[in-house]
Amino acid sequence: MAHLDVRDTTGDRRVVIDPTPFTIGRRETNHLPLSGSEVSREHAEIVRAGENWILRDKASRYGTFVNGTQISEHTLKAGDQVRIGRGGGADLVFATEDMAASQFKSSTSAVGDFRQVAALLEGLRALGSGRVLQDVLGLVLDTAISISGAERGFIMLAGVGPASGLELKLARGRSRETLTAATFQTSRKIPEAAFTTGTTQVVADLLDSDMADVHAGTVALGIRHVLCAPLHLVRYVDDASAGGEDRRIGVLYLDSREKGTLLSSSTRTALETLATEAAVAIENARLYREAAEKARLEQEMKIAAEIQAMLLPRTSVNRSFVEAAAATVPCRSIGGDFFDYAEQSTGCFAFMLGDVAGKGPPAALLSALLQGMFALEAQGADEPASVVGRVNMALYRRGIESRFATLFFGVMSKNGHLRYCNAGHNPPFIVGPGGVRRLEEGGPVVGLLAGLTYTQGTAELQSGDRIVVFSDGVSEAMSATGEEFGDDRLLSVIETARTADGDIDAPRLVDELIAGVRAFTAGAPQSDDITAMIVRYRAEA
Repeated sequence: MAHLDVRDTTGDRRVVIDPTPFTIGRRETNHLPLSGSEVSREHAEIVRAGENWILRDKASRYGTFVNGTQISEHTLKAGDQVRIGRGGGADLVFATEDMAASQFKSSTSAVGDFRQVAALLEGLRALGSGRVLQDVLGLVLDTAISISGAERGFIMLAGVGPASGLELKLARGRSRETLTAATFQTSRKIPEAAFTTGTTQVVADLLDSDMADVHAGTVALGIRHVLCAPLHLVRYVDDASAGGEDRRIGVLYLDSREKGTLLSSSTRTALETLATEAAVAIENARLYREAAEKARLEQEMKIAAEIQAMLLPRTSVNRSFVEAAAATVPCRSIGGDFFDYAEQSTGCFAFMLGDVAGKGPPAALLSALLQGMFALEAQGADEPASVVGRVNMALYRRGIESRFATLFFGVMSKNGHLRYCNAGHNPPFIVGPGGVRRLEEGGPVVGLLAGLTYTQGTAELQSGDRIVVFSDGVSEAMSATGEEFGDDRLLSVIETARTADGDIDAPRLVDELIAGVRAFTAGAPQSDDITAMIVRYRAEA
């Protein structure tokens, strides 16, 4: 199985190349969606050709590079370093690994003396009490040591992910004391063999085996006898055709200086039965812990969403010469889109809308930072291009790696004169009696490069003109069939609403636009934050 080690604006992760063709790009529907500034919507793809993996560039704007050389098509080899874009995209490393899976079934019968059966049943009854993970691990170990007469034992659990190994979770002695990893010396060979093969490993005498040298530390303590059982997680279902779950989650290891009953067949049967039931209890405890952590995070996200909503201004503003309204619909609990209004000391009306790269908490934190910057900058009378330039330098100096934002900042005078600066944002529309115009003047995104000089655009507004500002979550919203909402549909929604009611106010027009996007994307998951703003100019009498 081949995979990519990915490093981009969201961090580091491993992604399996499946299915093929395996698409890479900025569009959320790609198998590997990336948010870098130099990533095209459909940037590249990887296809399987026999035993080979072929990387193809899909006419991307900033190119695809392998080991520093730009390519249009390349047969990948393990260790190839792939760069998406010239430097503002993402870095990938191609790798292959052999993964073998085995299916197994274990069946045991309950035999043994009454003491072992009683201890086993007592342990199994206690396992159903819904304890947290560490309590469950301790209970399993104490029960196993009691059943077997072993002197000590430990539980190792498999980490998350196919490449993760076994991790020591708890070690206990006969007196129920917790042992540290430093005091519990043994090799990993026996537990790894039990986990890999799915069968119980029994060593009657370490001195007689071929592992005496490997277990020198253990043998030095006088330990001679070992039993290690895999922890099988077996979940059955009522419908046989649906199939159950059968996988290994770790191992239960026991050893002792005295042979005693540790190696008897009845002890082995009892321990294998315990291990199967214990695996379910351990997994349930682990799932409970994950659920509790998820609930805590969800509550924190809910609070964060409430705080973010409070940081945004009131949704609408109504002044003698201007009316404005905006709304945002985050893709997740919290988002990276932001907007704000300000009344300047000169009597002008300032407004801005921005979109931070990425989603979730990191994007939300950066959007709050940018909103705070503008709240301070927009109060003065400086030109929009100067304000955007200072915001760019302030964000750049903070050195937040691979984090940037697009934004539009405009200032409207009472006489309808508009000054604006567009920093890599979707060009807003002016829609009115004089037709449709776009506001494109400005410069690149903020936060990536130092010392940029931004240009400033102007426009003369007629009474009734509406400025439509929006994030790419509006124009690039995807339908269930994979079609984009697009600028034409956006304008159609605006024109339809204006035709139906020539005096439609800004809040209602924002609602119509958001509703149009929702209707178009019905049945498809939301892939980006959706934010729209309408600013209407009204000439004073």
